[in-house]
Amino acid sequence: MNTQININQLENGIRHIHRFVAGTKIIHCAIMFDIGSRDENENEIGLAHLWEHMAFKGTKKRSAYQVLTYLDSLGGELNAFTTKEKICFHASILDVHFEKAVDVLTDIAFHSTFPEKELQKEKKVVLEEISMYLDSPDDAIQDDFDTYLFPNHPMGNNILGTVESVNSFTQQHFFDFIERNLSTSRVVFSSIGSIDTDIATRLVQKKLDAISSINKPLLRKSILDFKPKHFKLNKPIQQAHCMMGKHALSVHHSDKYRLMLLNNILGGPASNSLLYLSLREKHGYVYSVESNYNAFTDIGAVQIYFATEKKQVDKCLASIQIEMLKLDEIVTKKAKLEAYKQQIKGQLAMSEENNLGYMLMMARSLLDMGKVEDIENVFQDIDTTTSEQLIALRQKYFDYDSRVSLTFLPI
Repeated sequence: MNTQININQLENGIRHIHRFVAGTKIIHCAIMFDIGSRDENENEIGLAHLWEHMAFKGTKKRSAYQVLTYLDSLGGELNAFTTKEKICFHASILDVHFEKAVDVLTDIAFHSTFPEKELQKEKKVVLEEISMYLDSPDDAIQDDFDTYLFPNHPMGNNILGTVESVNSFTQQHFFDFIERNLSTSRVVFSSIGSIDTDIATRLVQKKLDAISSINKPLLRKSILDFKPKHFKLNKPIQQAHCMMGKHALSVHHSDKYRLMLLNNILGGPASNSLLYLSLREKHGYVYSVESNYNAFTDIGAVQIYFATEKKQVDKCLASIQIEMLKLDEIVTKKAKLEAYKQQIKGQLAMSEENNLGYMLMMARSLLDMGKVEDIENVFQDIDTTTSEQLIALRQKYFDYDSRVSLTFLPI
């Protein structure tokens, strides 16, 4: 694939990263803020997510209808998402309409008016979203688990907020939140497509140069010490749902790709993961089981999730403990470890084929690390990983006895 990546910093501090990819008519682009739900105060839980919603509800020059239909009428898509550390507005459209996409993204990201009339309607939408998640135990357990994994910390708050917090928000809350957290040096415009880099840079500068420079320090509450605990909650559900995990490596740690490899062996997305082969294929305890490693700017988390019949929870937990310990033996077998290395390298390479996903990854990487890591350097980290390093990581991050766990049990 013919690809080039260029990074350009505007005078106001906003950075534009563009990846040239030949052979596509679609351009994907986004404005990403290094602001997320962890930046909310105690009286603002859910505000970042509601900002994401309200950005579509009117700007200084567009009505809500115009925002929602402008790119759609051109065959494009406009969307957004909120995470614990990021808010992102993104679009996909024919490359001939790139300037229009840049214009509408800039408009909703920096010039939203948060009209009170629209706010009252959108609160109802978010409350329905909260209800939808509460009715889905596999989603609800993730939010509840974070509360126990990051107790008394904004990282443990539900991104959607609560019924009480959402109902309390006014127009002024958004202006105060943005004024307190926005710094143009922590904003990235990311794009990927077959548009020439110089043209893409010129069109982005044309729209974003007008944004005033704002420089504020990033102030985030540090994570408290980890303490293993176990919780069980009775719920009106059919299956038992269980999640366990602990704090792990941040996005800046040199061993993050080694931990990713280890997690992939244990419970990654492929059907040859140890947990899948044991809990589903060998014993038939579960339909799905997964292990995940998520890296944030100052911490990370490893988590295992499964759902099963109530009477089989203990059997699943015993099997998970066995498979964790089995990791130590497997990674010492040269041929097996090499096969797992090739597997994750293939997965990472395939992810580069997804232009939308890669565009979003570029934005996150630039915000978090100031660069986009070359995949060959990632491969080198994986290739040079030793069994001793993986065993040390397993003992620290996949130690069965040292974990937080949450189980939803059917009433």
